[in-house]
Amino acid sequence: MFVHVLEARYVREYSVWLRFSDGAAGEVNLYNELEGPVFGPLRDIERFKRFSVVHHTITWDNGADFAPEFLRERVAVTV
Repeated sequence: MFVHVLEARYVREYSVWLRFSDGAAGEVNLYNELEGPVFGPLRDIERFKRFSVVHHTITWDNGADFAPEFLRERVAVTV
């Protein structure tokens, strides 16, 4: 089953609250994933905060995004 991010909100530090198409919702901390040339710049917290929901996942202005399935696996569910 394909899962999509429907809604996303910044919570704190490098954590984002997400609501998915399968009804699950919760927080995911992405700090440990922010490495390399694409994700590394997102360690700037002000840049990290500026994400959008585009094409069923969260994305940033530098082209960084995470697969919705990756996010769903890591979310602390609060259904």
